[in-house]
Amino acid sequence: MSSPPSTPPGAPKPPAPEAKPPPRLPRAFRRQRSGLPPQGTLRWSFTWAFEGIVFVLRTQRNMQLHMAAGALALVLAVVLNVGRLELAAVVGAVSLVLVTEMLNTALEAALDAAVPGYHPLVKVAKDVSAGAVLVAAVNALAVAYLVFYNRLTDPTHDLLEGARRAPTQLALVALILTVIVTIALKAAVGRGTPLRGGFPSGHAAAAFAAWTAITFATENLSHAALISTLAFLMAMLVAQSRVEAGFHSALEVVAGAVVGTGITVFIFQLLG
Repeated sequence: MSSPPSTPPGAPKPPAPEAKPPPRLPRAFRRQRSGLPPQGTLRWSFTWAFEGIVFVLRTQRNMQLHMAAGALALVLAVVLNVGRLELAAVVGAVSLVLVTEMLNTALEAALDAAVPGYHPLVKVAKDVSAGAVLVAAVNALAVAYLVFYNRLTDPTHDLLEGARRAPTQLALVALILTVIVTIALKAAVGRGTPLRGGFPSGHAAAAFAAWTAITFATENLSHAALISTLAFLMAMLVAQSRVEAGFHSALEVVAGAVVGTGITVFIFQLLG
């Protein structure tokens, strides 16, 4: 049997046969490549979220009014000693107004960046988002009327009696107001981030608000002094950690402690 003819010297080699591509997987089994950047840590996620809240609170007058009205509604709910379902309705209505206002601001910013000039569809989008805020605000007013009207118009109802019987609710209101005031101060000063740096220290404000609330809530217990001392030491440790980590100066921590303590004392002395 004769062998196949060999390639003459110097002649080009024949091209190698092309490899067949691997079979394509079904769409459900393909790896999807996302165009989004990789997510950061959980702490930075919260930081960016709070930066968005601070931005809206700093730049939008309606958000400032909504935040003040929401804080007033929460205080009034505690004073009138509303039930859990009614309190949930108030919190839900307030949250809905704040969320729609933030979404409205975000939509306007995105549309202004994408379409700098006038466009009729952009106007429609902005008008609809503003209408959503209006609907949420009207809903909040309706909830406030249904929850508060009978209690406010009842001449035999003691407005402060319910608050005196529920010091834990006063503590919750004081803590919420402390957070709101701290964010508002950070927005006004414009330094640092909501969770790191800036004036005043939010961690110190919350820690000392908790210490003051614990002191008022446990004043009738036999070991009230010990409980208050332990809570104060915990608040001091929180404040010291913020200074040692370099997140805040001593002045910012002291300012946070004054804000948290002052708001809580005011709430308990006014309503307690």
